[in-house]
Amino acid sequence: MGVPDVGDQAPAALLPLTLQNTYRARYSAMRPGWRSSGDQLEALVRGYVTPETSVLDLGCGRGGVVELFWRDVKLAAGIDPDSPSLTGHRAAGMPILRAVGEQLPFAGESFDLVVCVWVLEHLREPLKVFSEVRRVLRPGGHFVFLTPNLRNPLLVLNRVGKVLPLVQARLVSRFYGRREADTFPVQYRANTVGALRALAAAGGLEVTELRVVADPTYLAVNGFMFTTSVLAERLMPKGWGVHLVGDLIRGSD
Repeated sequence: MGVPDVGDQAPAALLPLTLQNTYRARYSAMRPGWRSSGDQLEALVRGYVTPETSVLDLGCGRGGVVELFWRDVKLAAGIDPDSPSLTGHRAAGMPILRAVGEQLPFAGESFDLVVCVWVLEHLREPLKVFSEVRRVLRPGGHFVFLTPNLRNPLLVLNRVGKVLPLVQARLVSRFYGRREADTFPVQYRANTVGALRALAAAGGLEVTELRVVADPTYLAVNGFMFTTSVLAERLMPKGWGVHLVGDLIRGSD
């Protein structure tokens, strides 16, 4: 694909990744042993990957954690319903398909690992997706995901997206420098620990782990906001952390 025109460029971010990572390093120094949700997810995924692993990136978008190792496994494939995202996928050569999680275009027991990052919050019918994930997983295979935690007060900004999708797209685009075209309406039907446990049970999957991860850098556009967020994090119940990292397994039939 050629160089995108100006209209396709992402806007300048109020909270660029470099700044967020700086504050994450400060938070790590304050809380030894703390790791961001992304780091925890990557560690989980890499723990299941071998040269014989078959991996599905469910909702791959323009790329993600799977693009880091897709050449090192037996098979890595991605699906996403958004054609522009697939066109801009960064892992040139990785098999990618336009498809939805409610109807995965793969035979049963095709994968050892399904990875799903920033997708569950957008699902209208999450139970169908969980059931499809179970179908394509081999017995003993894992479903690893990262998604926002609806219990966190900061998600009030994203909840606006359920009523005013255009507002949500513009807010997220301006704050994180993401293209508005890459910002999709939220549903939050699989975004609490309780909902995820219920969906796992109904979909025939077993919960190995469900972690609530705190991260006060979510709105840390400056030092004051970082300090305020750290203090707020300390006062909130542990179950209100901003992100959920999950590891589900298809048991032996």
